[in-house]
Amino acid sequence: MSYHFVTGRLAEHSLRLVLHDLAPQMEFTYTVDVLPITVAALMTTDWIGRHVNIPPEADRVIIPGYCDGDLAALAQVAGRPVERGPRDLRRLPEWFGMEGTIRGDYGAYDIEILAEINHAPRSTLSEILAEANQLRSRGADVIDVGCDPGGIWADVAECVRALRGEGHRVSIDSLKPQEIEPAVRAGAELVLSVNASNRRAAGDWGCPVVAIPDNPATLAGMDDTLEQLTHDNVPYRVDPVLEPIGMGFAASLARYMDYRRKHPVDEMMMGIGNLTELTDVDSAGVNVILLGICQELGIHSVLTTEVINWARTSVTECDLARRLVYHAVRHGTLPKHLDSRLVMLRDPRVLPLAEDELRRLAEQIKDHNYRIFAKGGEVHLVSAGLHLHDRDPFCLLEELWRRQPKNLDVGHAFYLGFEMAKALTALTLSKEYNQDEALDWGFLTEPETGHRPRKPAK
Repeated sequence: MSYHFVTGRLAEHSLRLVLHDLAPQMEFTYTVDVLPITVAALMTTDWIGRHVNIPPEADRVIIPGYCDGDLAALAQVAGRPVERGPRDLRRLPEWFGMEGTIRGDYGAYDIEILAEINHAPRSTLSEILAEANQLRSRGADVIDVGCDPGGIWADVAECVRALRGEGHRVSIDSLKPQEIEPAVRAGAELVLSVNASNRRAAGDWGCPVVAIPDNPATLAGMDDTLEQLTHDNVPYRVDPVLEPIGMGFAASLARYMDYRRKHPVDEMMMGIGNLTELTDVDSAGVNVILLGICQELGIHSVLTTEVINWARTSVTECDLARRLVYHAVRHGTLPKHLDSRLVMLRDPRVLPLAEDELRRLAEQIKDHNYRIFAKGGEVHLVSAGLHLHDRDPFCLLEELWRRQPKNLDVGHAFYLGFEMAKALTALTLSKEYNQDEALDWGFLTEPETGHRPRKPAK
């Protein structure tokens, strides 16, 4: 395959450096067409069509990712396929697939997510339905109706019936038969939980249950509960109960492992909220580790919650995590370079920008548009005859004002401040910064509309 790369004068040197190393590795040949424009991002497809010079041996034309316009029209002019490359030419290796190819079956999973609506009796029916719909949209398979430990909830059947009417699968989270019985009659398909306090009633419910010990630390009562459920032909899942850190966490993990070793085919469940809700840490990494443990132990259902603020996206995290760990365990591969949506605080990698590239860029720029970079622990502001850099954006802006630039009004200053704040955030968290683009927060990323005025090439 032969590629014809279109670029502007400023990016030529960097593009040739990247292609020099990339082409032999990916086994393609290439030509570079440097069009008469300084900044490649200001090209349009119409303008490229009037200036491009494509050699006959080229199979495809690659234009910069920022270029606006109709690719099909340019392809007609070019006489061959035209594609937009990445917005940052340093991402060409990734664009060509050098980061590894995800298998076609990636995304499969076999862990079911139960998402609990905590203290459901304290909410209105409309609030419960709205929360359930949100949880389902994030990946929940079953909506778990969490009852309060106090009195009996008279409206439990109405709640379950309404959830079923909205197409939800429902479980009931209670130890009280007076709440469980009307809930299962209304359509609840699973009962959380059963122990010595209610196991004799479970045979009348006609649905699977989650068996828990009377005393998690010793598993006291578990054998008797399972014996009763087996006698009454009640299908069950076993949850030895995950304890919070400092309250027996490691020992509780050992209980799951011991039970799986003794009972290799029993269905099991893990309630993971005791870690995500009760630990001062962002929940994503915790959920990945716990889902990884479940995957390796053959625990096919987890119960999660989204109560405390740092765990408010736990359902989505579990949905992404179950796909990641399934692929890793199923194919015997590391859960790495497969799906970066759970890498949120920092980026998977920060692309290097050589010192001489930034200096060369500053020397070559002839227009007065401002370019912002985050490099070497500092924010850089580059324009024609200008290269300012400092860790503190306020110092940069003060120095810029001191030089009394003619193109800096209040609106432009606000824009620069906004972008430099993003650049400083990127430096602080070791993230990639690209001007006029949102920082990458994994699955939490909100696309950002660039606010810098663009003057298309004519």
